Amino acid sequence: MGRIDGREYNELRRIEIVTDFVKFPEGSVLITCGNTKVLCCASVEEGAPRHVPYGSGWVTAEYSMLPRANRERSRRDVSKLKLSPRSAEIQRLIGRSLRAAVDLKALGERTITVDCDVLQGDGGTRTASVTGGYIALAIACKRLVKDGVLGQSPIRRAVAAVSAGIVDDQAMLDLCYEEDSRAQVDLNCVMNDLGELIEIQGTGEGRGFTIAEQQELVQLCSKGIKELLVLQRDILKGVE
Repeated sequence: MGRIDGREYNELRRIEIVTDFVKFPEGSVLITCGNTKVLCCASVEEGAPRHVPYGSGWVTAEYSMLPRANRERSRRDVSKLKLSPRSAEIQRLIGRSLRAAVDLKALGERTITVDCDVLQGDGGTRTASVTGGYIALAIACKRLVKDGVLGQSPIRRAVAAVSAGIVDDQAMLDLCYEEDSRAQVDLNCVMNDLGELIEIQGTGEGRGFTIAEQQELVQLCSKGIKELLVLQRDILKGVE
């Protein structure tokens, strides 16, 4: 089955990553996956939330979509006086994923907040946020070391994410919007550089799916994530 953009079934969309896209955050990245664009900014603050054990730090995330990130304008969450359930669920996923990358004890009593703002949505915004958010987080940690705040980086594992799905009974990697909107099964996967799973979110949209199909989708995601991890590593090598 041919894909809308001519890719193979197991091929990622074109990825572009621009570091230091914003001047003021300790780490910032503009990540483009196909037509999806997400700005990820990592900000370091002294002090940690009350629930965090003494001497440890915290990593958290916030996620939002600009009003014209999609084909029709959406209202800002602030205008509704509450965070949308979708945004709340996604930012919790991003936060969990990025915490898995960090030794919170080594971070010390600091909080790093990674803001993920979708400038343009075309499928895979949450996974692009994790992949780009990790780079922004790693840059922020590098700069804590460079500035003498930390003796070594608290990053312990690289983390990346991608989606896969079943469209017209065909398993595919990294769905764009047109594919995602008619997917029978949608699966988001987060993994680290050891090949370990951090989180899987799988949903039967048009039908149920078998364990064998789930495993096929996870294997597709694993292939894509390995490629993303190489890209992350190469990008971070060039960051002072």
